[in-house]
Amino acid sequence: MDRLERLERVAHRMDSLVRIPGTRFRIGLDGMLGIIPGIGDALAMAPAGYIIHQSYKMGAPRSLLARMAINTGVDTVIGTIPLVGDLFDIGNKSNNKNVALLRKHLERERAAQKDGPSDIAAQ
Repeated sequence: MDRLERLERVAHRMDSLVRIPGTRFRIGLDGMLGIIPGIGDALAMAPAGYIIHQSYKMGAPRSLLARMAINTGVDTVIGTIPLVGDLFDIGNKSNNKNVALLRKHLERERAAQKDGPSDIAAQ
């Protein structure tokens, strides 16, 4: 789970690093970089790509990787719209969503291994 925890830290930094004073909202480096026209959104794609690539290496199925890519794509496309994209970044948090999807998949996989054929045969 060390790799998953590392991905969770990356996602947290990108999506939820600091609280916006006087609100319950958090913003990360993704939202901060998004303020820089063009370059900021491109720079924010690198950690998102890293999360997806590591998910692939950890055995995530293609359907999950596609969902993660869609989350990242929507975040990137809407993020390019001035002001609207910056506000969207505060609420969307695609990196956190992607890591949560990976965690859920890995937990399901681990539970399925525990409830494998040897456990069923013993009942």
